[in-house]
Amino acid sequence: MMADELTVDIWSDVVCPWCAIGLTQFLKAVESVKGDVDVAIRFMPFELNPDMPPEGHNQVDLLAKAYNKTPADVLEMRRTVEATGADVGFPMTYQGEGEEPVLMVWNTHKAHMLLRWALTVAEPEAQLRLKQALLRAYFQLRQEISDDAVLLDIAEAEGFDREAAAAALKDEALSAAVHHDEQLARQNNINSVPTFVVAGKYILQGAAKPEEYSSALVKLASMEAMA
Repeated sequence: MMADELTVDIWSDVVCPWCAIGLTQFLKAVESVKGDVDVAIRFMPFELNPDMPPEGHNQVDLLAKAYNKTPADVLEMRRTVEATGADVGFPMTYQGEGEEPVLMVWNTHKAHMLLRWALTVAEPEAQLRLKQALLRAYFQLRQEISDDAVLLDIAEAEGFDREAAAAALKDEALSAAVHHDEQLARQNNINSVPTFVVAGKYILQGAAKPEEYSSALVKLASMEAMA
């Protein structure tokens, strides 16, 4: 006997490559257990660089300073991550037009505001599509996902009302709600991403293989059914 549905809150950031990889693998697991375990996904905010200024920062320079590495070391690390992304089905190489832009790290607070708003006006599946679009925009198109116009273009392309989304990005209460959710994460010792919180109490951390996720989902669904 299994629970009819599991709610999974995914704490992640849209500039986190392992979050993109983890989500890609997790969705494969969700598909593989469909019919046995139905999974409802909600995305929760986690800003890796909450103090990032509006102009952003060159990713290589930022990581070199953070990890005391040379730029060459950082580029090698990035190539390794990109190879993993390609292997799992989420390529991170530039797919836009023209010369490849420098990969920047942007402030993601407004992106998280948009994602939180999306969940209030649409079904979780629509929030998932928006999350995936934001990840593609950042990693594959190198778009400035801290910019209102960029965010609104993405939201509109995913079927959201542009004017309503624009109002959401100016909503101070929504901004405060995102900060509150992030504080809640810290209070619950969620300090790294991706973190998957299943049924509000079971924690899966890091980017795993699909079969590892699916095994965990089946086990946790059975536990929930017996609770």
